Parts: sequence; structure tokens; C-alpha cells
Amino acid sequence: MSARKSWFPATATIPINPGVYRWFDAQDRVLYVGKAKNLRARLTSYFAKPETLHERTRRMVESATRIDWTLVNTEFEALQLEFTWIKEFHPPFNVQFRDDKSYPYLAISLGEEFPRVFTARTRVKGKTKYFGPYTQAWAIRETIDGLLKVFPIRSCSDSQFSGARATNRACLLADIGKCSAPCISKISADDHRLLVNQFAGFVSGTDTSHLKTLKEKMLQASNDENFEMAARYRDQQGALEAVAAKSAVVLYDSANADVFALELDGYSAAVSMFNVRKGRIRGARGWVVDLELERTAEEVMEYTLHNIYVLEGAEVPKEVIVTVAPADAPLLVELLSSLRGTAVRIRVPERGDKKSLADTAQINAANSLAQFKLKRATDFTARSVALANLQKSLGMTRLPLVIECFDVSHLAGTNIVASKVVFVDGKPKKDLYRRYNIAAASDDTDAMNQVLKRRLALAVQEGDLPDLILVDGAKPQVSAAVAAAKSVGMESLPIVGIAKRLEEIWLPGDSFPVLLPRASEELFLIQHLRDESHRFAIAHQRLKRSASISTQLEEVAGLGQKRARILLKTFGSAKRVKLATEQELGDVPGIGPALAKAIYVTLRKDSI
Repeated sequence: MSARKSWFPATATIPINPGVYRWFDAQDRVLYVGKAKNLRARLTSYFAKPETLHERTRRMVESATRIDWTLVNTEFEALQLEFTWIKEFHPPFNVQFRDDKSYPYLAISLGEEFPRVFTARTRVKGKTKYFGPYTQAWAIRETIDGLLKVFPIRSCSDSQFSGARATNRACLLADIGKCSAPCISKISADDHRLLVNQFAGFVSGTDTSHLKTLKEKMLQASNDENFEMAARYRDQQGALEAVAAKSAVVLYDSANADVFALELDGYSAAVSMFNVRKGRIRGARGWVVDLELERTAEEVMEYTLHNIYVLEGAEVPKEVIVTVAPADAPLLVELLSSLRGTAVRIRVPERGDKKSLADTAQINAANSLAQFKLKRATDFTARSVALANLQKSLGMTRLPLVIECFDVSHLAGTNIVASKVVFVDGKPKKDLYRRYNIAAASDDTDAMNQVLKRRLALAVQEGDLPDLILVDGAKPQVSAAVAAAKSVGMESLPIVGIAKRLEEIWLPGDSFPVLLPRASEELFLIQHLRDESHRFAIAHQRLKRSASISTQLEEVAGLGQKRARILLKTFGSAKRVKLATEQELGDVPGIGPALAKAIYVTLRKDSI
């Protein structure tokens, strides 16, 4: 049966030009906006059989009732139009960005007669200038407090300013020299705006001349024996230096760049961003990215840059440093250059300080994603939803409160091991984890069958059956597990498998897999189980490999346990010992040429 819906346009009617397309639902809401170099090639990929589409793509296609497209002359025009429509329609199936926390900004309301400096949690388009974001609100307060000693601009709210004007009485900040009191006309609007511009220039890192000026004034006042004024200039200079010192110097003095790192696991992603101005990190920010449709790292990076510079309207620096080159990078460079007014460079650093900074941003992104996943895994409501939805999706008669997951690991068919991890109420129960050694197996399915027979035979004796068994693999592994269950009289035990390629869930006897919704709680739980069992199996397999080589070493005449441990400690791992040359082995204290040759021959005799 054809998967083509009646309203799908005929292939021949779809142009092969570059363009932008939109999917609409029955209420004429825009579901998705995309661009294509060849519209026909891109759109016909959506018309395949539903079971071959990714789950989110299939749901979008099922929800849609029509498609339209707009032809453009160039790929660059397609990029611009795509971004414009995403900004206008906020399509639910496009990449969605969520800040992983609410970051504060230092803001200056340049649109007012007497601009004020304040802390803001959100950026609002208009004549307000934002600096940051900062990681902590107290860092902004310290920055403002230090700079007001030198640039005493207005920092009060509109209501406080109006009240002071009405009573012609300045506040305490004016008395202690941290405000020039424009509310009672102690300073003109033009002079106050000059202070504001100096304040903004120093915060942005573009103007450090004031430090030099203060030093010159301090020396001049000292020469004139005006020591009180010299002390005031000294204190102002110290205040500016204290503010500057709070920003770490990471690049050369003239470097203006934004650094983006991406950590992607296929279902969610985290982005870390550093703002570097005048060689110093002036702000840091992070996002958790919802991937409604399947995206490559290059596509996510492209949409990240679009989100920050086009949708949010952030200042575009001279250089954008990324850990992975964005999709359509040349077009994006052209777009960002047009926004900035001068040339912009996007690059993936390979060495030096910029590479180190990008690596630091990558660590932050990885940590953000791990924290996001940990928070999700420990959320009681999320776990409850996951178990309920999993029961429904798998057609189970009761909640899978106890789930056991099995994985097999080996090295080219040797050192075969398996793992069992147990989740109770959606959480790992590590005291119930188990490791299995397998003497021999013809393949992974045979190994899985052996492990399940051993586990279920014990369950028959002790009566501790799980509600659901999950195996790492597709139909063959599921069939092997089912055969093991039948051999011990447990035909009714729920058993499913998870295949890595599309995270498909395979049920016994089914010709097609179950595709759980992307980014759903139930899929997250299944992935967590699979990843934990894989981690546990790999750790055991590596330990067994190391122990195997240690045993071989102890068989070498004249070596003994002590020298074997010295070898392992010297090379750092059993693998490195096995790869070492005779010369390298002989250089280890206490080994010598003759013993090195014996070790070399022993460790390689199985592979000769």
C-alpha cells in the first residue's frame, strides 16, 4: 500500500530549485519551516513509508494537511527566508532552545533622557543595551558598584527617580558619590550621557583609556600637592582595575569572539557559549536544545548561531569559534557579516589558546547535558509518566516497576561477558546489578541466550521475576531471550529489545518495531537502561581483559606478581603492556633484556 497521502503534491510538480517550504496542519498552523537546495529531493524524502521515517518526522507528516514552498534565487536567500519564517511562526517541529538557567544581564536603558544601569533577566528588543550574560547576579552587582565609583550614573528605578524629582531631594547614592544626581539637575543630560557612554565602553572592553587618564590625573594632582584629589583618582583607578580583574584573560588583548560548544546525544543537546571581548570572558551562557526532528551536530550548530544572532539580536563579533562547523557555513558567514557590517569569520580551532577555550566550553556543554539528564532521571513525576507510557506502548497488563536490562560485550569474540542492570520504579538499583562470564558462544545471540537461561533459572528458584526484561539488540537478540524464557517455562514474561540505529523497540514476533516518541520520558528511561547496562558490561570486559594479561604475565618464569604489577603500573594498562616492544619492556626497572623477550613472546603467542 502506498504511503503517499492524497494531498501530497505530485513529484513532477515540485521544482528542483532552491527554496523554503512550510508544513501546515488542519488549523493552518505552521508546523515546520525548512530550506533546501533542491526542493524536490528534500520534500519527496518525507513521502516514504511511515515506518521508515523517524518518529518525530512521521508525527509531523501525519499531523500535516498541506505543504507550500517559495522559490528563491540563491541558497543564501533561502537561509534568510527560513530564519525569517522561524522567527515569525515559531513552528513546533523546528529546533527549540531553552536556557538551562535564567542568566542575568547588565543593562543600560539608552532610550531614556537619563539612562540607568540595572540587572535584567531577559533581553527586550529596543534601545536598551545588554552586557553578558553573567553567570551570577552578584557578579553584576559587584561590577555596577565598582564602576559607579568612577562613572556615577543613574541606577535607581523610574519610581525612585520621579520621587526624587518631585521632592528635589537626592538619594543616599548621591551623598556617597555613586550617583551624579541628574534627578535634581546636578548634571546635565549631555554630561550624564557622556558618563553612560564611558561606563558602557569600559564594560564592553572597547575603551580602557580611562585607566590611563586616571593614572595621569593622579600623578598630576600629586605633583600639585593636591593629595586629597590624588587619593580620589587612586581609588577610582583601583575600582576599575578590580572590575577588570574579575574577568579572566583567555586570549590576546584585541580578541573579540564568541565561542560555542555543542554536546549532542541524538535526542537532546546542550550548548555552551562564552563571550570574549578584549581577550577576556565577559559572559557565559548555556542552552538545552529540544530536538523535535532528527538533527546532525552541524545543523544544531547552525540553528544555535541563528538563534543567538538573528532571533535574539545579540551583537555579532569579528570571530565565531565553534567546536563543529555549522551547516551551510559560507551562507551563515555572509548573513552574519551583513548583520555586523564587516567581515565575520567562523572557524573550528585546531590548536592554541582558542582550541583550549573551545575545549573548556565543550566540558561545560557536556556537564550541562549530564546535569539535564540527571535531573530528568531523578524527577519522580517524569519517572511515573515514563512507566505509565511504557506500559501502554508495550501493551503490558501492569506497570513495569522492576526492569532488568541485559547486554553482551566481547573483544573480537574473546573474553565474552554480559551485564544485568536493574531499575526499580524507574531508578537504578545498583546493589542488584550482576556480571556474567561466558566461556564460549557462537555469536551475540547465543551469548544472550546463555545469560538469560542462567538468570531465569535462578529466578524460578528464588521467585524474584522482573516485570520486564530489556535486551540490547533487535529481533535476533529478542528471539534468543524468548527462547531462554521458554526453556524454563516463562513464556509469558514480557521481553523487548532496543536497537541502536533508530532506538527501535522490538517485541517478540512483531515484524515492525515500536517507535517511542523522541525526547519522551519513556524513551529516555529505555535509553538510560541500555546505556547503563552497556557501561557496566564494558567495564567488566575491560577488567577481565586486564586480569587475563596479568595471569599471562605471572606465567613468565622469573617475573612474579610484584614485577607484573610494576609493568602494569609503568605502562598504565594491560593493552599498553601487550603493545610494548622488547626494548620498552626491557627499560622497565627490574626487567632486563632476557625477561623482556620472554614477556614479549608470551603475550604474543596466542596471536602468532
